[in-house]
Amino acid sequence: MAQIKIYGMRAHLDAVKSRMSDAVHTCVVEALRYPPDKRAHRFIGLDPADFYYPPGRSERYTIIEISMFEGRTVEAKKALIRLIFAKLEHELQIAPNDVEITIFETPRHNWGIRGQLGDEMALNYTVDV
Repeated sequence: MAQIKIYGMRAHLDAVKSRMSDAVHTCVVEALRYPPDKRAHRFIGLDPADFYYPPGRSERYTIIEISMFEGRTVEAKKALIRLIFAKLEHELQIAPNDVEITIFETPRHNWGIRGQLGDEMALNYTVDV
Protein backbone atom coordinates (compact mmCIF):
# COMPACT_ATOMS: atom_id res chain seq x y z
CA MET A 1 0.00 0.00 0.00
CA ALA A 2 1.17 3.54 -0.65
CA GLN A 3 -0.40 6.82 0.41
CA ILE A 4 1.06 9.99 -1.07
CA LYS A 5 0.76 13.55 0.25
CA ILE A 6 1.89 16.41 -1.95
CA TYR A 7 2.41 19.84 -0.39
CA GLY A 8 3.03 23.09 -2.18
CA MET A 9 1.78 26.57 -2.90
CA ARG A 10 -1.95 26.37 -3.60
CA ALA A 11 -1.76 28.43 -6.81
CA HIS A 12 0.95 26.19 -8.23
CA LEU A 13 -0.60 22.86 -7.20
CA ASP A 14 -4.06 23.79 -8.44
CA ALA A 15 -2.63 24.40 -11.91
CA VAL A 16 -0.80 21.04 -12.15
CA LYS A 17 -2.62 18.72 -9.73
CA SER A 18 -3.99 16.21 -12.23
CA ARG A 19 -0.82 16.05 -14.30
CA MET A 20 1.34 15.77 -11.18
CA SER A 21 -0.78 12.91 -9.86
CA ASP A 22 -0.41 11.09 -13.19
CA ALA A 23 3.35 11.67 -13.23
CA VAL A 24 3.94 10.51 -9.66
CA HIS A 25 1.66 7.49 -10.09
CA THR A 26 3.50 6.44 -13.25
CA CYS A 27 6.74 6.46 -11.25
CA VAL A 28 5.25 4.40 -8.41
CA VAL A 29 3.91 1.83 -10.87
CA GLU A 30 7.27 1.55 -12.61
CA ALA A 31 9.64 1.57 -9.63
CA LEU A 32 7.55 -0.39 -7.14
CA ARG A 33 5.62 -2.56 -9.65
CA TYR A 34 2.46 -1.14 -8.16
CA PRO A 35 -0.95 -1.93 -9.73
CA PRO A 36 -1.97 0.85 -12.13
CA ASP A 37 -5.49 0.98 -10.68
CA LYS A 38 -4.33 1.79 -7.13
CA ARG A 39 -3.83 5.49 -6.49
CA ALA A 40 -4.15 7.37 -3.21
CA HIS A 41 -2.88 10.94 -3.54
CA ARG A 42 -3.73 13.94 -1.40
CA PHE A 43 -2.80 17.46 -2.40
CA ILE A 44 -2.30 19.99 0.34
CA GLY A 45 -2.26 23.44 -1.20
CA LEU A 46 -0.93 26.13 1.11
CA ASP A 47 -1.20 29.89 1.06
CA PRO A 48 2.09 31.84 1.10
CA ALA A 49 1.55 32.78 4.76
CA ASP A 50 1.38 29.06 5.65
CA PHE A 51 4.34 27.72 3.67
CA TYR A 52 7.85 28.71 4.63
CA TYR A 53 10.54 27.07 2.57
CA PRO A 54 14.31 27.25 2.22
CA PRO A 55 16.06 29.98 0.24
CA GLY A 56 16.94 29.13 -3.34
CA ARG A 57 13.58 27.48 -4.03
CA SER A 58 10.86 28.87 -6.27
CA GLU A 59 7.08 29.11 -5.89
CA ARG A 60 7.04 25.61 -7.45
CA TYR A 61 8.70 24.14 -4.34
CA THR A 62 6.94 20.82 -3.68
CA ILE A 63 7.20 18.32 -0.84
CA ILE A 64 6.17 14.72 -1.52
CA GLU A 65 5.64 12.32 1.38
CA ILE A 66 5.14 8.65 0.55
CA SER A 67 3.83 6.30 3.26
CA MET A 68 4.04 2.62 2.40
CA PHE A 69 4.45 -0.90 3.70
CA GLU A 70 8.03 -1.78 4.51
CA GLY A 71 9.69 -4.38 2.31
CA ARG A 72 10.91 -2.57 -0.79
CA THR A 73 14.62 -2.71 -1.52
CA VAL A 74 16.86 0.32 -1.23
CA GLU A 75 17.34 0.12 -5.00
CA ALA A 76 13.56 0.25 -5.64
CA LYS A 77 13.14 3.28 -3.36
CA LYS A 78 16.08 5.11 -4.95
CA ALA A 79 14.67 4.32 -8.40
CA LEU A 80 11.32 5.78 -7.32
CA ILE A 81 12.90 9.01 -6.09
CA ARG A 82 15.02 9.40 -9.24
CA LEU A 83 12.01 8.75 -11.48
CA ILE A 84 9.90 11.36 -9.68
CA PHE A 85 12.65 13.99 -9.98
CA ALA A 86 13.05 13.27 -13.71
CA LYS A 87 9.34 13.05 -14.54
CA LEU A 88 8.39 16.24 -12.69
CA GLU A 89 11.19 18.11 -14.43
CA HIS A 90 10.39 16.72 -17.89
CA GLU A 91 6.59 16.87 -17.76
CA LEU A 92 5.88 19.78 -15.42
CA GLN A 93 9.09 21.83 -15.62
CA ILE A 94 9.63 21.58 -11.87
CA ALA A 95 13.37 21.61 -11.24
CA PRO A 96 14.75 18.89 -8.96
CA ASN A 97 15.96 21.69 -6.69
CA ASP A 98 12.28 22.49 -6.06
CA VAL A 99 11.30 18.93 -5.06
CA GLU A 100 11.82 17.13 -1.76
CA ILE A 101 10.71 13.52 -1.33
CA THR A 102 10.49 11.52 1.87
CA ILE A 103 9.53 7.85 2.11
CA PHE A 104 8.00 6.64 5.38
CA GLU A 105 7.81 2.87 5.80
CA THR A 106 5.83 1.00 8.43
CA PRO A 107 5.11 -2.68 9.00
CA ARG A 108 1.95 -3.99 7.38
CA HIS A 109 0.46 -4.73 10.82
CA ASN A 110 0.39 -0.95 11.45
CA TRP A 111 -2.11 -0.40 8.62
CA GLY A 112 -5.89 -0.74 8.64
CA ILE A 113 -7.42 -0.90 5.16
CA ARG A 114 -11.05 -1.58 4.18
CA GLY A 115 -11.79 -3.02 7.64
CA GLN A 116 -8.77 -5.33 7.61
CA LEU A 117 -5.29 -5.31 9.08
CA GLY A 118 -2.58 -4.82 6.49
CA ASP A 119 -0.72 -8.00 7.41
CA GLU A 120 -3.90 -10.11 7.24
CA MET A 121 -5.15 -9.04 3.85
CA ALA A 122 -4.35 -10.57 0.48
CA LEU A 123 -2.68 -8.13 -1.89
CA ASN A 124 -2.84 -8.20 -5.67
CA TYR A 125 0.76 -6.99 -5.87
CA THR A 126 4.08 -7.83 -4.28
CA VAL A 127 5.80 -5.62 -1.73
CA ASP A 128 9.21 -7.26 -1.99
CA VAL A 129 10.62 -5.47 -5.05
